[in-house]
Amino acid sequence: MLERLAWLIPTLPLLAAVWVGLGMLGGWTRHESAERPTALVVSGSSLLSLLLLLALGFRSMIYGPPGQLVFGSWFGSGDYQVMISFTLDSLGLSMACLVGTLCLITQRFSVNYMHREAGYQRFFMIMSLFTGAMLLIVMAGNAVLAFVGWELAGVSSYLLIAYAFDRPLAAVNATRAFVTNRIGDAGFLLGIGLAFLWIGDVEWPLLLQAEMPGALTAGLIGLGFLVAALAKSAQVPFSPWISRALEGPTPSSALFYGAVMVHAGVYLVIRLQPLLVQAPLLMFLMILLGGLTVLYGWLSGLVQTDVKSSLMFSTTTQVGLMFVACGLGWFELAAWHLVLHAIWRTYQFLNAPALMHLATRPARQVPGWLRRRPGLHTAAVQRFWLDPIADWLLVRPTRSLSQDVRDFDQRIINRIVGLPDQAGALSTLAQWEAFKQAQSRRKGDVGSARGVAGRLVQWVASLLYWFEEHLVLKGGGEGLERGLKLIGVYLQHVERLLSQPRYVLLMIMATFVVIL
Repeated sequence: MLERLAWLIPTLPLLAAVWVGLGMLGGWTRHESAERPTALVVSGSSLLSLLLLLALGFRSMIYGPPGQLVFGSWFGSGDYQVMISFTLDSLGLSMACLVGTLCLITQRFSVNYMHREAGYQRFFMIMSLFTGAMLLIVMAGNAVLAFVGWELAGVSSYLLIAYAFDRPLAAVNATRAFVTNRIGDAGFLLGIGLAFLWIGDVEWPLLLQAEMPGALTAGLIGLGFLVAALAKSAQVPFSPWISRALEGPTPSSALFYGAVMVHAGVYLVIRLQPLLVQAPLLMFLMILLGGLTVLYGWLSGLVQTDVKSSLMFSTTTQVGLMFVACGLGWFELAAWHLVLHAIWRTYQFLNAPALMHLATRPARQVPGWLRRRPGLHTAAVQRFWLDPIADWLLVRPTRSLSQDVRDFDQRIINRIVGLPDQAGALSTLAQWEAFKQAQSRRKGDVGSARGVAGRLVQWVASLLYWFEEHLVLKGGGEGLERGLKLIGVYLQHVERLLSQPRYVLLMIMATFVVIL
């Protein structure tokens, strides 16, 4: 009977978040007088979830863990089914108890810490949403349900980093953290898709016990989930986002990035142990990236001057050690390390505000051996330049792609559907003459392009423009020039459009459509 109530464990905090949100919209939880009922509802829902977990834990000590619980079908398509299921084995039940306990402690700490803060109700709504999301991650019986919790936790993280949304730095840091984690989400979706394709199911027991067609199959499925774990746990090369996450209130930093969410990637790796051990390259990759993260966190932490940043880089180092342990096959050791580290780090983060008031000495100096190595010292202060590297590899190409998509939408899609060209069309002959004179001053430059393919198309367009100007128009007489002016307007549009690399991509896509 008790197992049939397991679905209430993640649902109660989610319902509490909905109640607080509706109260903010309706006006009954907006003011200071509503702080106490808001805290009671949020803490009460977490307490009930924890009591259910403890009851299941005591029962499992006598009769054994409940295992896989299925509560019905969520949705299906053909042979593919996604169930509403929970995996309450020893790992899932232990992690759920840990998450429930730490979330409840942090919420109770926040009642007085956040008193009279602007956005008090909003803070507790997001904390309750996060509690339900993390419980869903560790209890989910299949990858799709775990992904739902994964996304809810990411949204909660974004909202609490940008808690002080009137500060530009908080908003920028929240966006960078959110975008970085979307890379991990893409890996999670890849793992789900490949599991459906090659195994036909995403239930954890079936997925982990299925016979793989080969090591390559297991490696590709595991790689998708591993990318998600690396991004969520801030491992190299995704490490910079977690130091930006400290813009949120201290209780959220303690719960999200010190104790619970930062360990979600480690939990996913431990859950996928039977799959990952079939792919030796992935095990080596965990050792390599975990080791690099340990060095990154240790060296960067030596040059920090504030408590929260020092604790954050220490957390990064410890989580890197957990990935190294998993890569070496010591999954049980990594699980124990996770539990002990989460408890200890929660205490340290929640004690940090009091420690700052009690501190009477300046921050410790950088060790002498590091000061005597200016190159390494500079790299540690700059956090090994991972932020600009990420900008160069991800942000700038993404910005260029978005610009290409916008140009394509304005110059092609808008004209197909009959909307005006927002980029500024040449609608009159006078505009065409002005444009032609400007082009003459640029010596035949027909437009700018990005990329090798774009520059090649630009060169071809420039050659056609020279041929038109020097041979066709001058050789055909005044009448021909007047007759070709209108045609030239459209040809000029085509040349300008062809100078952009996105149309090369469009042609490639069209070629694939014809071939298929």
